[in-house]
Amino acid sequence: QMCIRDRYQRRVRGESSETMATEMAVDSTAEPNPAPEQSEGQTLTAAQKKRLRKKKAAAAKAAGGEEEMDGAVGEMDGAVGENSGAAGEPGELSAAQKKRLRKKKAASGLKIANAGKTVVHDCIQTDPPSIPVAELFPDGNFPFGEEVEYKNTCGAAENCTDNTWRWSSAEKREQERLEKPMYDVMRQASEVHRQVRQYVYTLIKPGMLLIEMCEKLENMTRQLVNENGLQAGVGFPTGCSINHCAAHFTPNENDTTVLQPGDVMKVDFGVQIEGRIIDCAFTVICGRNDPQYDHITAKFDPLLAAVKDATNTGIAEAGIDVRLGDIGAAIQEVMESYEVEFEDGTKQVKCCQNLNGHSIDPYRIHAGKSVPIVKGREMTKMEEGEVYAIETFGSTGKGYVKEDMECSHYMKNFDVDFVNVRLPRARALLAHIDRHYGTLAFCRRFLARDGQTKYLLALRNLCELGIVDPYPPLCDIKGSYVAQYEHTIALRPTCKEVLSRGPDY
Repeated sequence: QMCIRDRYQRRVRGESSETMATEMAVDSTAEPNPAPEQSEGQTLTAAQKKRLRKKKAAAAKAAGGEEEMDGAVGEMDGAVGENSGAAGEPGELSAAQKKRLRKKKAASGLKIANAGKTVVHDCIQTDPPSIPVAELFPDGNFPFGEEVEYKNTCGAAENCTDNTWRWSSAEKREQERLEKPMYDVMRQASEVHRQVRQYVYTLIKPGMLLIEMCEKLENMTRQLVNENGLQAGVGFPTGCSINHCAAHFTPNENDTTVLQPGDVMKVDFGVQIEGRIIDCAFTVICGRNDPQYDHITAKFDPLLAAVKDATNTGIAEAGIDVRLGDIGAAIQEVMESYEVEFEDGTKQVKCCQNLNGHSIDPYRIHAGKSVPIVKGREMTKMEEGEVYAIETFGSTGKGYVKEDMECSHYMKNFDVDFVNVRLPRARALLAHIDRHYGTLAFCRRFLARDGQTKYLLALRNLCELGIVDPYPPLCDIKGSYVAQYEHTIALRPTCKEVLSRGPDY
Protein backbone atom coordinates (compact mmCIF):
# COMPACT_ATOMS: atom_id res chain seq x y z
CA GLN A 1 0.00 0.00 0.00
CA MET A 2 2.86 2.37 0.75
CA CYS A 3 4.35 1.73 -2.70
CA ILE A 4 1.02 2.38 -4.43
CA ARG A 5 0.49 5.59 -2.47
CA ASP A 6 4.07 6.77 -3.30
CA ARG A 7 3.56 6.14 -7.02
CA TYR A 8 0.27 8.05 -6.94
CA GLN A 9 1.93 11.05 -5.33
CA ARG A 10 4.74 11.00 -7.87
CA ARG A 11 2.23 10.82 -10.72
CA VAL A 12 0.53 13.88 -9.30
CA ARG A 13 3.93 15.63 -9.25
CA GLY A 14 4.30 14.79 -12.99
CA GLU A 15 7.03 12.14 -12.97
CA SER A 16 7.28 10.02 -16.12
CA SER A 17 5.43 6.70 -16.47
CA GLU A 18 8.66 5.01 -17.64
CA THR A 19 10.32 5.72 -14.30
CA MET A 20 7.36 4.29 -12.34
CA ALA A 21 7.16 1.16 -14.55
CA THR A 22 10.84 0.48 -13.93
CA GLU A 23 10.32 0.73 -10.16
CA MET A 24 7.26 -1.60 -10.30
CA ALA A 25 9.29 -4.23 -12.12
CA VAL A 26 11.98 -3.99 -9.46
CA ASP A 27 9.35 -4.41 -6.72
CA SER A 28 7.91 -7.54 -8.36
CA THR A 29 11.33 -9.27 -8.55
CA ALA A 30 12.19 -8.48 -4.95
CA GLU A 31 11.75 -11.18 -2.35
CA PRO A 32 8.53 -10.82 -0.32
CA ASN A 33 8.69 -10.18 3.37
CA PRO A 34 8.23 -13.36 5.44
CA ALA A 35 4.69 -13.91 6.77
CA PRO A 36 4.24 -13.35 10.46
CA GLU A 37 3.17 -16.99 10.81
CA GLN A 38 6.51 -18.24 9.44
CA SER A 39 8.93 -15.95 11.26
CA GLU A 40 11.55 -17.81 13.19
CA GLY A 41 11.32 -17.83 16.96
CA GLN A 42 7.84 -16.34 16.92
CA THR A 43 5.02 -18.28 18.71
CA LEU A 44 1.97 -19.06 16.59
CA THR A 45 -1.43 -18.20 17.94
CA ALA A 46 -4.18 -20.82 18.11
CA ALA A 47 -5.95 -19.29 15.12
CA GLN A 48 -2.75 -19.29 13.05
CA LYS A 49 -2.08 -22.94 13.89
CA LYS A 50 -5.63 -23.88 12.90
CA ARG A 51 -5.38 -22.02 9.57
CA LEU A 52 -2.02 -23.62 8.83
CA ARG A 53 -3.35 -27.12 9.58
CA LYS A 54 -6.29 -26.51 7.24
CA LYS A 55 -4.00 -25.35 4.46
CA LYS A 56 -1.74 -28.39 4.85
CA ALA A 57 -4.73 -30.76 4.91
CA ALA A 58 -6.31 -29.20 1.82
CA ALA A 59 -3.03 -29.31 -0.08
CA ALA A 60 -2.42 -32.95 0.86
CA LYS A 61 -5.96 -33.97 -0.12
CA ALA A 62 -5.64 -32.27 -3.50
CA ALA A 63 -2.25 -33.87 -4.10
CA GLY A 64 -2.77 -37.48 -3.09
CA GLY A 65 -5.88 -38.37 -1.08
CA GLU A 66 -6.53 -39.56 2.42
CA GLU A 67 -3.13 -41.02 3.33
CA GLU A 68 -1.15 -37.93 2.33
CA MET A 69 -3.63 -35.72 4.15
CA ASP A 70 -3.17 -37.70 7.36
CA GLY A 71 0.61 -37.43 6.99
CA ALA A 72 0.42 -33.67 6.47
CA VAL A 73 -1.78 -33.20 9.49
CA GLY A 74 0.64 -35.33 11.54
CA GLU A 75 3.62 -33.25 10.36
CA MET A 76 1.78 -30.07 11.18
CA ASP A 77 0.96 -31.31 14.68
CA GLY A 78 4.66 -32.12 15.16
CA ALA A 79 5.69 -28.69 13.91
CA VAL A 80 3.24 -27.02 16.27
CA GLY A 81 4.60 -29.05 19.17
CA GLU A 82 8.19 -28.10 18.31
CA ASN A 83 7.21 -24.45 17.97
CA SER A 84 5.55 -24.34 21.37
CA GLY A 85 8.49 -26.16 22.95
CA ALA A 86 11.01 -23.79 21.37
CA ALA A 87 9.10 -20.82 22.65
CA GLY A 88 9.33 -22.18 26.18
CA GLU A 89 5.56 -22.38 26.67
CA PRO A 90 4.05 -24.96 29.07
CA GLY A 91 2.13 -26.52 26.13
CA GLU A 92 -1.42 -26.10 27.43
CA LEU A 93 -4.10 -27.68 25.23
CA SER A 94 -6.89 -25.66 23.67
CA ALA A 95 -10.53 -26.42 24.43
CA ALA A 96 -10.92 -28.28 21.13
CA GLN A 97 -7.81 -30.39 21.78
CA LYS A 98 -9.02 -31.27 25.27
CA LYS A 99 -12.37 -32.36 23.82
CA ARG A 100 -10.67 -34.60 21.23
CA LEU A 101 -8.47 -36.10 23.96
CA ARG A 102 -11.52 -36.92 26.11
CA LYS A 103 -13.16 -38.66 23.15
CA LYS A 104 -10.04 -40.73 22.54
CA LYS A 105 -9.92 -41.83 26.18
CA ALA A 106 -13.59 -42.74 26.15
CA ALA A 107 -13.15 -44.74 22.95
CA SER A 108 -10.16 -46.63 24.36
CA GLY A 109 -12.54 -48.75 26.47
CA LEU A 110 -14.66 -49.80 23.50
CA LYS A 111 -14.34 -52.66 21.07
CA ILE A 112 -16.18 -52.41 17.78
CA ALA A 113 -17.57 -55.67 16.40
CA ASN A 114 -19.73 -56.77 13.45
CA ALA A 115 -18.43 -54.15 11.02
CA GLY A 116 -18.86 -51.32 13.49
CA LYS A 117 -22.47 -52.14 14.38
CA THR A 118 -22.23 -53.79 17.78
CA VAL A 119 -20.40 -51.89 20.50
CA VAL A 120 -19.15 -54.07 23.34
CA HIS A 121 -17.93 -52.32 26.46
CA ASP A 122 -15.23 -53.52 28.81
CA CYS A 123 -17.64 -52.86 31.71
CA ILE A 124 -18.96 -56.20 32.93
CA GLN A 125 -22.42 -56.81 34.38
CA THR A 126 -22.56 -58.07 37.96
CA ASP A 127 -23.82 -61.52 38.93
CA PRO A 128 -26.73 -61.41 39.57
CA PRO A 129 -27.34 -58.40 37.29
CA SER A 130 -27.74 -55.08 39.08
CA ILE A 131 -26.36 -52.38 36.74
CA PRO A 132 -28.96 -50.76 34.42
CA VAL A 133 -28.23 -51.59 30.80
CA ALA A 134 -28.16 -47.90 29.87
CA GLU A 135 -25.13 -47.46 32.15
CA LEU A 136 -23.31 -50.35 30.49
CA PHE A 137 -23.66 -48.61 27.11
CA PRO A 138 -23.39 -44.87 27.91
CA ASP A 139 -22.81 -43.96 24.25
CA GLY A 140 -26.27 -45.31 23.33
CA ASN A 141 -24.96 -47.95 20.90
CA PHE A 142 -26.66 -51.13 22.09
CA PRO A 143 -25.94 -54.59 20.66
CA PHE A 144 -27.71 -55.42 17.41
CA GLY A 145 -29.96 -58.42 17.10
CA GLU A 146 -29.55 -61.00 14.35
CA GLU A 147 -29.69 -59.29 10.95
CA VAL A 148 -31.15 -61.42 8.16
CA GLU A 149 -31.35 -60.38 4.52
CA TYR A 150 -34.73 -60.57 2.90
CA LYS A 151 -35.18 -63.61 0.70
CA ASN A 152 -35.66 -63.37 -3.05
CA THR A 153 -38.60 -65.78 -2.80
CA CYS A 154 -41.03 -64.72 -0.09
CA GLY A 155 -43.60 -67.37 0.75
CA ALA A 156 -45.22 -69.33 -2.07
CA ALA A 157 -43.58 -69.37 -5.50
CA GLU A 158 -46.52 -67.64 -7.16
CA ASN A 159 -46.19 -64.76 -4.70
CA CYS A 160 -42.46 -64.31 -5.30
CA THR A 161 -41.20 -60.77 -4.70
CA ASP A 162 -37.64 -59.56 -5.22
CA ASN A 163 -36.41 -58.01 -1.97
CA THR A 164 -32.66 -58.61 -2.24
CA TRP A 165 -32.06 -55.11 -3.64
CA ARG A 166 -32.91 -53.56 -0.28
CA TRP A 167 -29.64 -54.64 1.35
CA SER A 168 -27.49 -52.45 -0.90
CA SER A 169 -29.96 -49.63 -1.59
CA ALA A 170 -28.49 -46.26 -0.63
CA GLU A 171 -31.96 -44.79 -0.24
CA LYS A 172 -33.05 -47.50 2.21
CA ARG A 173 -29.82 -47.21 4.17
CA GLU A 174 -30.37 -43.48 4.59
CA GLN A 175 -33.96 -44.09 5.67
CA GLU A 176 -32.69 -46.58 8.22
CA ARG A 177 -30.12 -44.13 9.51
CA LEU A 178 -32.86 -41.58 10.19
CA GLU A 179 -34.84 -44.22 12.11
CA LYS A 180 -31.85 -45.32 14.21
CA PRO A 181 -33.08 -43.75 17.50
CA MET A 182 -36.21 -45.89 17.36
CA TYR A 183 -34.23 -49.08 16.73
CA ASP A 184 -31.77 -48.19 19.51
CA VAL A 185 -34.65 -48.05 22.00
CA MET A 186 -35.79 -51.54 20.96
CA ARG A 187 -32.22 -52.87 21.11
CA GLN A 188 -31.86 -51.55 24.64
CA ALA A 189 -35.06 -53.33 25.69
CA SER A 190 -33.82 -56.50 23.96
CA GLU A 191 -30.53 -56.41 25.84
CA VAL A 192 -32.46 -56.09 29.11
CA HIS A 193 -34.54 -59.13 28.12
CA ARG A 194 -31.42 -61.20 27.34
CA GLN A 195 -29.77 -60.41 30.65
CA VAL A 196 -32.93 -61.04 32.67
CA ARG A 197 -33.61 -64.43 31.11
CA GLN A 198 -30.03 -65.52 31.70
CA TYR A 199 -30.67 -64.76 35.37
CA VAL A 200 -34.02 -66.60 35.30
CA TYR A 201 -32.39 -69.83 34.10
CA THR A 202 -30.56 -70.01 37.42
CA LEU A 203 -33.79 -69.58 39.41
CA ILE A 204 -35.98 -72.30 37.90
CA LYS A 205 -35.64 -75.38 40.10
CA PRO A 206 -38.04 -77.99 41.52
CA GLY A 207 -39.71 -76.82 44.70
CA MET A 208 -39.75 -73.10 43.84
CA LEU A 209 -42.91 -71.06 44.24
CA LEU A 210 -44.16 -69.66 40.93
CA ILE A 211 -45.07 -66.32 42.46
CA GLU A 212 -41.54 -65.99 43.89
CA MET A 213 -39.97 -66.64 40.49
CA CYS A 214 -42.27 -64.11 38.78
CA GLU A 215 -41.60 -61.38 41.32
CA LYS A 216 -37.82 -61.84 41.12
CA LEU A 217 -37.96 -61.75 37.32
CA GLU A 218 -40.12 -58.61 37.23
CA ASN A 219 -38.04 -56.82 39.86
CA MET A 220 -34.88 -57.61 37.92
CA THR A 221 -36.48 -56.21 34.76
CA ARG A 222 -37.47 -53.02 36.55
CA GLN A 223 -33.92 -52.60 37.84
CA LEU A 224 -32.10 -53.20 34.56
CA VAL A 225 -34.48 -51.06 32.50
CA ASN A 226 -34.38 -48.29 35.14
CA GLU A 227 -38.16 -48.22 35.57
CA ASN A 228 -39.76 -44.84 35.00
CA GLY A 229 -43.56 -45.04 34.92
CA LEU A 230 -44.91 -45.44 31.39
CA GLN A 231 -41.55 -44.38 29.95
CA ALA A 232 -39.80 -47.66 30.79
CA GLY A 233 -40.65 -50.80 32.69
CA VAL A 234 -42.26 -54.23 32.45
CA GLY A 235 -44.04 -54.82 29.15
CA PHE A 236 -46.70 -57.18 30.51
CA PRO A 237 -47.13 -59.67 33.38
CA THR A 238 -44.81 -62.66 33.40
CA GLY A 239 -46.48 -65.69 31.88
CA CYS A 240 -45.49 -69.00 33.49
CA SER A 241 -48.02 -71.44 32.05
CA ILE A 242 -47.37 -75.07 33.01
CA ASN A 243 -47.95 -78.31 31.07
CA HIS A 244 -51.34 -78.25 29.29
CA CYS A 245 -51.81 -74.52 29.95
CA ALA A 246 -50.47 -72.71 26.89
CA ALA A 247 -50.60 -69.00 27.70
CA HIS A 248 -51.90 -66.09 29.82
CA PHE A 249 -51.29 -67.63 33.23
CA THR A 250 -49.51 -65.79 36.00
CA PRO A 251 -50.03 -66.47 39.72
CA ASN A 252 -52.39 -64.15 41.54
CA GLU A 253 -51.53 -62.92 45.05
CA ASN A 254 -51.39 -65.67 47.67
CA ASP A 255 -50.96 -68.35 44.97
CA THR A 256 -49.10 -71.40 46.32
CA THR A 257 -48.25 -73.25 43.09
CA VAL A 258 -44.87 -75.00 43.31
CA LEU A 259 -42.71 -76.21 40.44
CA GLN A 260 -42.39 -79.98 40.15
CA PRO A 261 -39.76 -82.05 38.30
CA GLY A 262 -40.82 -82.55 34.68
CA ASP A 263 -43.09 -79.48 34.51
CA VAL A 264 -43.12 -77.95 31.02
CA MET A 265 -43.19 -74.23 31.78
CA LYS A 266 -43.54 -71.45 29.22
CA VAL A 267 -41.78 -68.28 30.45
CA ASP A 268 -43.19 -65.30 28.55
CA PHE A 269 -42.25 -61.79 29.68
CA GLY A 270 -41.79 -58.41 28.07
CA VAL A 271 -39.75 -55.21 28.38
CA GLN A 272 -40.90 -51.81 27.18
CA ILE A 273 -39.07 -48.53 26.70
CA GLU A 274 -40.99 -45.54 25.33
CA GLY A 275 -43.81 -47.93 24.49
CA ARG A 276 -41.59 -50.15 22.29
CA ILE A 277 -42.34 -53.65 23.58
CA ILE A 278 -40.02 -56.64 23.26
CA ASP A 279 -42.15 -59.79 23.50
CA CYS A 280 -40.07 -62.95 23.84
CA ALA A 281 -40.75 -66.39 25.33
CA PHE A 282 -39.04 -69.72 25.89
CA THR A 283 -39.84 -73.12 27.41
CA VAL A 284 -38.05 -74.73 30.34
CA ILE A 285 -38.32 -78.32 31.55
CA CYS A 286 -38.08 -78.09 35.33
CA GLY A 287 -35.18 -80.23 36.56
CA ARG A 288 -33.76 -80.89 33.08
CA ASN A 289 -30.24 -79.94 34.18
CA ASP A 290 -30.32 -82.35 37.11
CA PRO A 291 -29.28 -85.91 36.10
CA GLN A 292 -31.49 -87.48 38.79
CA TYR A 293 -34.58 -86.32 36.86
CA ASP A 294 -33.47 -87.47 33.39
CA HIS A 295 -35.96 -90.32 33.36
CA ILE A 296 -38.74 -87.71 33.68
CA THR A 297 -37.45 -84.78 31.66
CA ALA A 298 -35.51 -86.23 28.70
CA LYS A 299 -38.64 -87.28 26.81
CA PHE A 300 -39.67 -83.64 26.27
CA ASP A 301 -36.57 -82.72 24.25
CA PRO A 302 -38.23 -83.43 20.85
CA LEU A 303 -41.19 -81.22 21.81
CA LEU A 304 -38.93 -78.26 22.53
CA ALA A 305 -36.89 -78.92 19.39
CA ALA A 306 -40.05 -78.95 17.26
CA VAL A 307 -41.32 -75.62 18.56
CA LYS A 308 -37.92 -73.94 18.36
CA ASP A 309 -37.46 -75.13 14.77
CA ALA A 310 -40.96 -73.95 13.84
CA THR A 311 -40.33 -70.49 15.32
CA ASN A 312 -37.06 -70.14 13.41
CA THR A 313 -38.87 -71.20 10.25
CA GLY A 314 -41.47 -68.48 10.78
CA ILE A 315 -38.70 -65.92 11.25
CA ALA A 316 -36.94 -67.09 8.09
CA GLU A 317 -40.14 -66.82 6.02
CA ALA A 318 -41.14 -63.39 7.37
CA GLY A 319 -40.40 -60.33 5.28
CA ILE A 320 -41.80 -57.32 3.51
CA ASP A 321 -44.76 -58.17 1.21
CA VAL A 322 -44.95 -61.75 2.52
CA ARG A 323 -48.47 -63.11 2.94
CA LEU A 324 -49.22 -64.16 6.49
CA GLY A 325 -50.92 -67.37 5.33
CA ASP A 326 -47.69 -68.54 3.66
CA ILE A 327 -45.81 -68.15 6.95
CA GLY A 328 -48.41 -70.26 8.75
CA ALA A 329 -48.14 -73.04 6.16
CA ALA A 330 -44.34 -73.19 6.52
CA ILE A 331 -44.58 -73.28 10.33
CA GLN A 332 -47.14 -76.09 10.34
CA GLU A 333 -45.11 -78.22 7.94
CA VAL A 334 -42.05 -78.06 10.20
CA MET A 335 -43.92 -78.44 13.50
CA GLU A 336 -45.87 -81.56 12.52
CA SER A 337 -42.78 -83.36 11.29
CA TYR A 338 -41.78 -84.07 14.92
CA GLU A 339 -42.98 -86.78 17.30
CA VAL A 340 -42.69 -87.30 21.06
CA GLU A 341 -42.45 -90.74 22.64
CA PHE A 342 -44.33 -91.36 25.91
CA GLU A 343 -44.92 -94.50 27.96
CA ASP A 344 -48.36 -94.91 26.39
CA GLY A 345 -47.18 -94.44 22.80
CA THR A 346 -45.87 -91.91 20.28
CA LYS A 347 -47.68 -88.62 19.73
CA GLN A 348 -47.31 -86.14 16.93
CA VAL A 349 -46.54 -82.53 17.79
CA LYS A 350 -49.47 -80.38 16.65
CA CYS A 351 -49.74 -76.64 16.17
CA CYS A 352 -52.21 -74.88 18.46
CA GLN A 353 -54.34 -73.66 15.60
CA ASN A 354 -56.13 -70.85 17.45
CA LEU A 355 -52.94 -69.26 18.81
CA ASN A 356 -51.02 -66.80 16.64
CA GLY A 357 -48.14 -64.41 16.45
CA HIS A 358 -49.03 -60.73 16.19
CA SER A 359 -47.88 -57.27 15.17
CA ILE A 360 -46.73 -54.82 17.85
CA ASP A 361 -47.26 -51.05 18.00
CA PRO A 362 -46.14 -48.54 20.65
CA TYR A 363 -48.00 -49.28 23.88
CA ARG A 364 -50.06 -51.91 22.04
CA ILE A 365 -48.97 -55.53 22.34
CA HIS A 366 -51.60 -56.81 19.88
CA ALA A 367 -51.65 -54.27 17.07
CA GLY A 368 -54.17 -55.86 14.73
CA LYS A 369 -52.34 -58.26 12.41
CA SER A 370 -52.09 -61.96 13.34
CA VAL A 371 -49.41 -64.37 12.14
CA PRO A 372 -51.04 -67.84 11.95
CA ILE A 373 -49.11 -71.01 12.74
CA VAL A 374 -51.24 -73.25 10.53
CA LYS A 375 -52.00 -73.19 6.82
CA GLY A 376 -54.81 -70.82 5.89
CA ARG A 377 -56.08 -68.33 3.35
CA GLU A 378 -54.84 -65.20 5.07
CA MET A 379 -53.71 -62.88 2.26
CA THR A 380 -52.70 -59.89 4.41
CA LYS A 381 -49.10 -58.84 3.77
CA MET A 382 -46.34 -57.74 6.09
CA GLU A 383 -45.20 -54.18 5.47
CA GLU A 384 -41.98 -52.24 5.81
CA GLY A 385 -41.37 -50.74 9.26
CA GLU A 386 -43.66 -53.13 11.14
CA VAL A 387 -42.66 -55.05 14.27
CA TYR A 388 -43.90 -58.61 14.82
CA ALA A 389 -43.83 -61.20 17.58
CA ILE A 390 -43.27 -64.52 15.82
CA GLU A 391 -44.42 -67.20 18.27
CA THR A 392 -45.37 -70.85 17.85
CA PHE A 393 -47.07 -73.33 20.18
CA GLY A 394 -46.63 -77.08 19.85
CA SER A 395 -48.93 -79.46 21.71
CA THR A 396 -49.19 -83.21 22.30
CA GLY A 397 -52.96 -82.79 22.81
CA LYS A 398 -55.66 -81.69 20.39
CA GLY A 399 -53.85 -78.58 19.21
CA TYR A 400 -56.77 -76.35 20.19
CA VAL A 401 -56.93 -74.21 23.34
CA LYS A 402 -59.86 -72.96 25.41
CA GLU A 403 -60.24 -70.48 28.24
CA ASP A 404 -59.87 -72.13 31.63
CA MET A 405 -58.87 -71.41 35.26
CA GLU A 406 -58.91 -68.13 37.16
CA CYS A 407 -58.20 -64.96 35.19
CA SER A 408 -55.08 -62.96 36.03
CA HIS A 409 -54.24 -60.91 32.88
CA TYR A 410 -56.09 -57.69 32.02
CA MET A 411 -55.56 -54.89 29.53
CA LYS A 412 -57.37 -51.67 28.76
CA ASN A 413 -59.19 -51.66 25.43
CA PHE A 414 -57.08 -49.62 23.03
CA ASP A 415 -60.08 -48.42 20.97
CA VAL A 416 -62.30 -47.19 23.84
CA ASP A 417 -62.49 -43.39 24.06
CA PHE A 418 -64.91 -42.46 26.82
CA VAL A 419 -67.40 -44.47 28.86
CA ASN A 420 -69.46 -43.09 31.72
CA VAL A 421 -68.38 -45.02 34.83
CA ARG A 422 -70.85 -44.57 37.68
CA LEU A 423 -69.23 -46.66 40.40
CA PRO A 424 -66.83 -44.40 42.36
CA ARG A 425 -64.36 -47.20 43.13
CA ALA A 426 -64.36 -48.19 39.47
CA ARG A 427 -63.60 -44.59 38.45
CA ALA A 428 -60.71 -44.48 40.92
CA LEU A 429 -59.35 -47.80 39.66
CA LEU A 430 -59.61 -46.65 36.04
CA ALA A 431 -57.67 -43.48 36.89
CA HIS A 432 -54.98 -45.63 38.51
CA ILE A 433 -54.79 -47.89 35.44
CA ASP A 434 -54.53 -44.89 33.10
CA ARG A 435 -51.76 -43.35 35.20
CA HIS A 436 -49.62 -46.48 35.71
CA TYR A 437 -50.35 -48.82 32.79
CA GLY A 438 -52.22 -46.99 30.04
CA THR A 439 -52.92 -49.59 27.37
CA LEU A 440 -50.21 -51.97 28.60
CA ALA A 441 -51.24 -55.31 30.10
CA PHE A 442 -51.33 -55.72 33.88
CA CYS A 443 -52.37 -58.36 36.42
CA ARG A 444 -53.91 -58.51 39.86
CA ARG A 445 -50.45 -58.86 41.47
CA PHE A 446 -49.47 -55.50 39.97
CA LEU A 447 -52.52 -53.80 41.47
CA ALA A 448 -51.78 -55.29 44.88
CA ARG A 449 -48.15 -54.16 44.58
CA ASP A 450 -49.39 -50.62 43.89
CA GLY A 451 -51.34 -50.66 47.14
CA GLN A 452 -54.81 -51.24 45.67
CA THR A 453 -57.20 -53.10 47.99
CA LYS A 454 -60.72 -54.45 47.50
CA TYR A 455 -60.51 -53.78 43.78
CA LEU A 456 -62.13 -56.96 42.39
CA LEU A 457 -65.66 -55.53 42.16
CA ALA A 458 -64.39 -52.35 40.50
CA LEU A 459 -62.28 -54.38 38.08
CA ARG A 460 -65.25 -56.55 37.21
CA ASN A 461 -67.34 -53.43 36.54
CA LEU A 462 -64.70 -52.07 34.14
CA CYS A 463 -64.68 -55.41 32.31
CA GLU A 464 -68.47 -55.41 31.98
CA LEU A 465 -68.39 -51.88 30.52
CA GLY A 466 -65.82 -52.97 27.93
CA ILE A 467 -63.17 -50.56 29.14
CA VAL A 468 -60.86 -53.34 30.34
CA ASP A 469 -60.57 -56.72 28.60
CA PRO A 470 -59.84 -59.88 30.64
CA TYR A 471 -57.43 -62.49 29.22
CA PRO A 472 -58.04 -65.83 31.00
CA PRO A 473 -55.50 -68.69 30.75
CA LEU A 474 -55.67 -70.72 27.51
CA CYS A 475 -55.41 -74.49 27.95
CA ASP A 476 -55.35 -77.65 25.84
CA ILE A 477 -56.81 -80.91 27.19
CA LYS A 478 -55.52 -82.07 30.57
CA GLY A 479 -52.64 -84.52 30.41
CA SER A 480 -51.16 -82.89 27.33
CA TYR A 481 -48.01 -80.77 27.13
CA VAL A 482 -47.58 -77.47 25.31
CA ALA A 483 -44.28 -75.70 24.49
CA GLN A 484 -43.69 -72.18 23.20
CA TYR A 485 -40.87 -70.13 21.65
CA GLU A 486 -41.15 -66.52 20.57
CA HIS A 487 -39.00 -63.70 19.16
CA THR A 488 -39.62 -60.07 18.26
CA ILE A 489 -38.52 -59.02 14.78
CA ALA A 490 -38.36 -55.61 13.08
CA LEU A 491 -38.86 -55.30 9.31
CA ARG A 492 -36.22 -52.65 8.67
CA PRO A 493 -35.91 -51.01 5.22
CA THR A 494 -32.74 -52.97 4.38
CA CYS A 495 -33.20 -56.25 6.28
CA LYS A 496 -35.13 -57.91 9.09
CA GLU A 497 -33.60 -57.84 12.55
CA VAL A 498 -34.39 -60.50 15.16
CA LEU A 499 -34.17 -58.07 18.05
CA SER A 500 -34.48 -60.55 20.92
CA ARG A 501 -32.09 -63.18 19.53
CA GLY A 502 -29.49 -64.31 22.06
CA PRO A 503 -26.93 -67.05 22.64
CA ASP A 504 -29.55 -69.21 24.36
CA TYR A 505 -32.07 -69.38 21.48
